[in-house]
Amino acid sequence: MIREKIKSFLKDKNPASLQVWKYIGPGFLVTIGFIDPGNWSVNIAAGSYYGYDLLWVITLSTIILIYFQHNAAHLGIVSGLCLSEAATKYLKPYISRTILFSAVLASVSTAFAEIFGGAVALKMIFGIPLKISAILVSAFSLWMLFNHSYNKIEKWIIGFVSLIGLSFIFEIFFVDTNWRQTAISCILPDIPLNSMVIIMSVLGAVVMPHNIFLHSEIIQSRQINLKDESVKIKMLKYEFYDTIFSMIIGFAINSAIIIVAAAVFFNKGIKVTELEQAQNLLSPLLGKFAAIIFALALLFAGIASSITAGMAGGSIFAGIMGEPYDIKDKHTKTGIILTITLALIFIFLIENSLNALIYSQMVLSIQLPFTIITLIYLTSSKQIMGKYHNTVLNKLFLWSLGLVIILLNIKLLLTMFV
Repeated sequence: MIREKIKSFLKDKNPASLQVWKYIGPGFLVTIGFIDPGNWSVNIAAGSYYGYDLLWVITLSTIILIYFQHNAAHLGIVSGLCLSEAATKYLKPYISRTILFSAVLASVSTAFAEIFGGAVALKMIFGIPLKISAILVSAFSLWMLFNHSYNKIEKWIIGFVSLIGLSFIFEIFFVDTNWRQTAISCILPDIPLNSMVIIMSVLGAVVMPHNIFLHSEIIQSRQINLKDESVKIKMLKYEFYDTIFSMIIGFAINSAIIIVAAAVFFNKGIKVTELEQAQNLLSPLLGKFAAIIFALALLFAGIASSITAGMAGGSIFAGIMGEPYDIKDKHTKTGIILTITLALIFIFLIENSLNALIYSQMVLSIQLPFTIITLIYLTSSKQIMGKYHNTVLNKLFLWSLGLVIILLNIKLLLTMFV
């Protein structure tokens, strides 16, 4: 399916294909979710422990992500419902409520990691105490969500992603990169000794429950006319280009984090497990300016991903009430406030930040299988998707990918307690 769409785009010489740029945007809100501070942590660990060897994991996880996000977007376009609304409408109440309230909890866990990462960045740059920094990040995220339209937020997120990308272009040119090894490692799998936990962490940090819910909602921002079949077909076509373009940008940034960590830390035998440790070590190795750029990029990632985590929470909570995301609606507002404020409260209650981040990842690992199963079930239904339902081949492929992710998350969950 995806191969045919790529061929169609490459063969299409019609200038109308340039319309695709009008549809670029929703995918970037998903992209920021998998270049968040949690991804930074595992990518830096991957690069500092194993050099370039685990770059293939970014390639694999991005391919898997494209399929699931593409599937979620199709649900939104074809049905006019986000994943949360569709679950509420088509599943039994006790099943849908269990899944969706667990998804809200997953959004809170995600927001916790995002706000925490942004707070760490503020502390790095300005020396502001962590908890005060967390309040500032949370307040800015809420201000953005309640005072800006979706289109403005989309532009802000695209700007944040661009700045993060430029920051790592700068960092890469600062370091001595082995580009031949980089190219090989992106394609050829290698599993170094004792690397399975980090491999599973990298995979688990890319495919995230809140992003699947979010994509099914925000894709509808292009004002789809569901009664016009030609409009629906155009949206299905251009959504794919938006998704794959945005995911490739995310792939490049995640890869760049590993490359920088490999070139700076691995080559000097330094193993890094925390973001602050990485920034502190960058200063003597590459200079103060490079360390500041690193912290600024982390700040952009933390703020932007906090915003999208809030949007996801608002969308899921509104969907439980059978409503779409609408910032003027009380249910959307309630979902956003719950997501951001509960995440902030947890930051104030924790004593060991590393353990808290592990537990937040644990919540995502537990919830993700429910989101994946729900998505595949709904998009395979002829009642919901009509002629656009998953074919037998698509279902087999999606279930295979889902099984891989589910098993990896279960294994990651078990390693946390063994």
